[in-house]
Amino acid sequence: MAAESLNITQPTATKALKEAERILDVRLFTRTNRGVLPTPFGTTLSRRARLILTELRHAGEEIRDLQEGLGGRVVVGTLLAASARLLPSAMSRLRCERPKVTVTVVEGTNDLLLPALRLGNLDLIVGRLPEFRGREGTHQEALYDEITCLVVRPGHPLLSSPQITLADTLAWDFILPPQETTLRRQLDHAFHQADLQVPPVVVESVSVLTNRRLAAETDAISAWPYQVVRQDVLEGRLMRLPIALPKVSAPVGLTTRAEATPSPVAASLMAELRIVASQIAEEYTTDQVF
Repeated sequence: MAAESLNITQPTATKALKEAERILDVRLFTRTNRGVLPTPFGTTLSRRARLILTELRHAGEEIRDLQEGLGGRVVVGTLLAASARLLPSAMSRLRCERPKVTVTVVEGTNDLLLPALRLGNLDLIVGRLPEFRGREGTHQEALYDEITCLVVRPGHPLLSSPQITLADTLAWDFILPPQETTLRRQLDHAFHQADLQVPPVVVESVSVLTNRRLAAETDAISAWPYQVVRQDVLEGRLMRLPIALPKVSAPVGLTTRAEATPSPVAASLMAELRIVASQIAEEYTTDQVF
């Protein structure tokens, strides 16, 4: 498998591995009944090698950028809060500056994206910033504070109540992000802080398309970063419940590898993200979401 991915023969790969072990004077891989597995030395070397390859890719991109100035490639991880507007708007702006640019977008949660970032498989992550336990080896830059809102379909029975409290929502099903997300942990904490049980969850999902359709066609309550449903709320396709969740607001921003210089195209995308983020922050006052 490794030989095929490198487009070399198996004997050549084996010889190269033995030569590396001779030079380093350690065993890098060991054979088991589950196949060939890396030793702790092999794991360390693999991690460093991936970062070296990433830097070589960046070097090649910089050289091509000096030659053309209009292209390049960037791989960005995105979380729910950034996927609806922040990242797409920044990508559109980047395309105007660099018509030949290639942007690869990887959706996921921090528990999947952060390891990929540390290994050099991602150039940056944009979205709700991770909590303290996930920050090792990374640098964070906050762009704006994103609030979370509870939304329902137009005509939902809750909307006819003169005053809605968080306790009133417990009579209904919920569509929430999975437990491993920062947003879900903050939502659970908000209910605990109000001395309420965590609501029953019918659907756990970070799929924008799935959650939006379910929210519009059922009586379930869904929790969203405001930017994800802003246009739906402004145009009346979804209705925001007048319930403040102050403990569920959090900074949205950029996460990059610590002590790593971004490639020219990654730096350009980050600059565009900062511009779009400043526009979003200004709109909060106009939308009266606080």
